[in-house]
Amino acid sequence: RSPFCTYLRGLNRMVVMHQTFQNAGYSQSTGGEVAAMGEKPRKLLVLYASQTGNALDAAERIGREAERRGFPASIVSTDEFDASSLPYEEAVVFVVSTTGQGDSPDSFKAFWRFLLQRNLGNYWLQQVRYAVFGLGDSGYHKYNFVAKKLDKRLSDLGATSIIEKGLGDDQHPSGYEGTLDPWMLSLWSTLYQINPKYFPKGPYVKIPQDEVIDQPKYRILYHKQEKLEPKLLTESDIIQRARGMSPGKLFKDKSKPDCFLKMTRNEVLTKAGSTKDVRHFEFQFVSSNIEYEVGDVVELLPSQNPSAIDAFIERCDLDPESFITIGLRETENSSFNEEMITQLPIKLKTFVELTMDVTSASPRRYFFEVMSFYATAEHEKERLQYFASPEGRDDLYNYNQKERRSILEVLEDFPSVQIPFEWLVQLVPPLKPRAFSISSSPLAHPAQVHLTVSIVSWITPYKRTRKGLCSSWLASLTPEQEVNIPVWFHKGSLPAPSQSLPLILVGPGTGCAPFRGFIAERAVQAQSSLIAPVMFFFGCRNKDTDFLYRDFWESHAREGGMLSEGKGGGFYTAFSRDQPKKVYVQHKIREMSKKVWDLLCDGAAVYVAGSSTKMPCDVMSALEDIVSEETGGSKEVASRWLKALEKAGRYNVE
Repeated sequence: RSPFCTYLRGLNRMVVMHQTFQNAGYSQSTGGEVAAMGEKPRKLLVLYASQTGNALDAAERIGREAERRGFPASIVSTDEFDASSLPYEEAVVFVVSTTGQGDSPDSFKAFWRFLLQRNLGNYWLQQVRYAVFGLGDSGYHKYNFVAKKLDKRLSDLGATSIIEKGLGDDQHPSGYEGTLDPWMLSLWSTLYQINPKYFPKGPYVKIPQDEVIDQPKYRILYHKQEKLEPKLLTESDIIQRARGMSPGKLFKDKSKPDCFLKMTRNEVLTKAGSTKDVRHFEFQFVSSNIEYEVGDVVELLPSQNPSAIDAFIERCDLDPESFITIGLRETENSSFNEEMITQLPIKLKTFVELTMDVTSASPRRYFFEVMSFYATAEHEKERLQYFASPEGRDDLYNYNQKERRSILEVLEDFPSVQIPFEWLVQLVPPLKPRAFSISSSPLAHPAQVHLTVSIVSWITPYKRTRKGLCSSWLASLTPEQEVNIPVWFHKGSLPAPSQSLPLILVGPGTGCAPFRGFIAERAVQAQSSLIAPVMFFFGCRNKDTDFLYRDFWESHAREGGMLSEGKGGGFYTAFSRDQPKKVYVQHKIREMSKKVWDLLCDGAAVYVAGSSTKMPCDVMSALEDIVSEETGGSKEVASRWLKALEKAGRYNVE
């Protein structure tokens, strides 16, 4: 980008900050005091932090609902907002998601670090009113942890809460929207009580939906093919071009793959009679190797069904061979879109294949609202308007999310709707890479990557069979096809341990994947140096059908192996369905309480991984019992002891 454009952007930011400062009703007096000016129209700031897109969707909904009541809103991601200007905002709504075991979205981390600065003081945000809405899953131990800690920190910095924080729950029959709808009504009512000027006609008077439709955020330029310079592009270049052009901010920073992998092995681990299909996949690097460590995560970009892509393009009356560029629509504050000028065009079909999830992800609620404007059949329009309304929320949830209807299926259910491609680019969920724990060791398996994947398949309430996009695609591949798979490597929540660190590993089901890499690596290290002991607790339903990597674990549990008791470790199994009373890993941990405690006293680190949402809590509870029994202390003291272990990096949960 040119220095001049960078200068213009910086100048524009200064103007926007100055206007925000004035609109918030403050002026800096000569004595350095901040005084209220107060007559100019206010603007609601909605800051969001999203990992998968749900928090963004909720934030945009809050902004739309505010504007329909006459309260202008600005919706900004926390990684694009200057945190130092927060004191100059009058009313701020935060929408934040919690991922995994209490983790914050990547886009929130820098913003949170700024808020934790000690020099900010207890009065830094004394002029600011705020509300927090969190998105989480009550099945996890640290339910909505990010929203809760943000709410407390804002209060500590002197900000005033408008209403009690809202906690959206994936476990709710209507998802997070079951909490969001009533929470928003309370928000508008309280804001109106604080200042009636926020809503000139009151908090319940809305512009009718059939009288207003927003402009799509993005603009598409079509290019004549013969005018394009012929260029030889690598697969990596094409993916980077498509995904860099996509509105999906969630992968802007990693549009180009780190490398490509090619499958060399596809082996079924579960036996006949198992209720699951778990596979062991092996891959080799194509052209370039990427260094990784045990405990790392790899993300794969799946391919969508070609016939479904063709059906989507035909249903939407698009030209698959046309070349396009995509950029932000021009606004009153920008006369040109610099990105669209510098972009190189890409074929429409390629863009859809690589960036738009048309075959597996369900559309969001706003999609149905936009569809209603383009429905020409009256009965379809009425049904879509009902789905988009608060009254139709539960029916929409049953039709859409519970059935996991895809974009293509929804469009086929409403044949009179013909949505412009600009709206589809904005509203079709982005095609996201799928993350998997690596189950190999670069030391034991050089130039290879191994994955342990459960092939996802389920029956919906209306008896429709659904399959996971990425896992079912991987299961369909064979080494002979030589498909190049684009991948990205990154650190997970399980840091690679040093060989001198004793380990207590808990990994039922496919949770054993990273620990296969741990053990394989230590086996190589043991050939030349001393290795600390390892205890491993594995669990599954049935020993005969679901015992993943049985030969591997049992060979290392024999005399002299990494998991042998002679080396201070051990291998312990819980087969939950092989006896009348169910037995889980936490029961086996309690059985081995003395040995677990001794290893903890020797400085062991605890690693827990697995797909069950409840299992990590049960494991933590078992360890609390052990600490309490061995020390003679209370359960509360034991809990604090384990939390100290977590802070020291010796208790890690995936």
